[in-house]
Amino acid sequence: MTIDAATARALSQRLAVEQSTQRLPSIAAGIVRDGALVWSDVAGTLDGQAGGTPPTTDTQYRIGSISKTFVAVEVLRLRDEGRLDLGDPIGTHLPEVPFPQVTVAQLLTHTSGLQAETDGDWWERTEGVPWAELMASAPRLRSTPGTGFHYSNVGFAALGELIARLRDRPWDEAVRTGILEPLGMTRTTVRPVAPAAPGLAVHPWADLVHVEPEHDAVAMAPAGQLWSTVDDLARWAAFLGGRTAGVLSEATRVEMLRPIAVNDLPGVAWTGAHALGWQVWNVDGRRFAGHGGSMPGFLATLRVDIESGDGIVLMTNSTSGLGTSTSDLLDLLAEKEPLAPKPWSADSAEAAALDLVGPWFWGTYAFTLSIAPEGVLRLGTPGEGRGARFRPDGDAWVVLDGYYRDEPLTVERDASGQPVRLLIASFAFTRTPYDPDATVPGGVDEAGWH
Repeated sequence: MTIDAATARALSQRLAVEQSTQRLPSIAAGIVRDGALVWSDVAGTLDGQAGGTPPTTDTQYRIGSISKTFVAVEVLRLRDEGRLDLGDPIGTHLPEVPFPQVTVAQLLTHTSGLQAETDGDWWERTEGVPWAELMASAPRLRSTPGTGFHYSNVGFAALGELIARLRDRPWDEAVRTGILEPLGMTRTTVRPVAPAAPGLAVHPWADLVHVEPEHDAVAMAPAGQLWSTVDDLARWAAFLGGRTAGVLSEATRVEMLRPIAVNDLPGVAWTGAHALGWQVWNVDGRRFAGHGGSMPGFLATLRVDIESGDGIVLMTNSTSGLGTSTSDLLDLLAEKEPLAPKPWSADSAEAAALDLVGPWFWGTYAFTLSIAPEGVLRLGTPGEGRGARFRPDGDAWVVLDGYYRDEPLTVERDASGQPVRLLIASFAFTRTPYDPDATVPGGVDEAGWH
């Protein structure tokens, strides 16, 4: 798939403006649509000097905390293999940790209450220490686990060690063999492999640059060690958009994107949250997932529109200064080349549930049950009251979202086979309010409606 030349020029212009106005040494970006890289470009030079070497889409940049998403996917792969449960206390697998009661899920969602950073020197700019030494510093809980969002780099160090312990190999080797190689991400590595951009800091009040240190973070590496390229990270955006190439099941991919911990900032509307290792955003009802990354000398971002699958990857070798180009570039694509709606067509598979559609009542609350695409049932509108969607699961249905999420729905029929009740847990829906011909919890008054 290709995009129009005028669209490509507009995107490249916006990228050039970002590099110039934000004073970034170099910047590289790419946009993914339908699982393919449809546009990419670069601006600036690797050393920030006029006449210097420009980057390419194969130039490595450090991607910082985007590394956490690879760790999270590998943890979910272990879960799907039956090697762990998300509810497991981490002490079950790593008995030496001083926070044994914290669960795997809490570490993934930054709700463990564990301290954000290590004690001592700034770990991102100093040589790392091994796992045993990190644990000897006795990382502490700053709040009660499960009671709120508190970003923790130390928590992902623990998840990296969890992977290493269960895979019996370093976390990065497990990620390489289980994720990177199957996806063809050959230029994503734990240390820089040429060509790679140098990490630079730009003076806030002068046009000068300063080289930032690069090192092995060792035990803290799972929190932000990886390097990648536009070409490689575009494959990761395609993965997030649903092109998982068998690395992860579709059900688990969707599970990983459910917002769990809201990033609650006083005076600011709730737009950002954390899911199982991924960041998620709600911008005027438009849902995005991805992650940002920062390390001394580098900034990176990956963001995918969950509904359309359009995604962007962007990297720069500057400690600070990135503006709004991530969202602006995605908006430009949506404006200039909107996705065509999926054509409507009749679906014979939907006919099996046709006798369920129409009006249903929970008490005196009126609902309409209809059949959505791909045979999914829709009760009212998810997000409005008790509305929900249901997918078929054998003889029953499982709720996908809304108040009843993950609860089973069963259909009760009369002797003639006609559906008379929909049952979700203790909730009973009938064809008319307090239907006298159906079993209603609490019974029906003999006087009926009067």
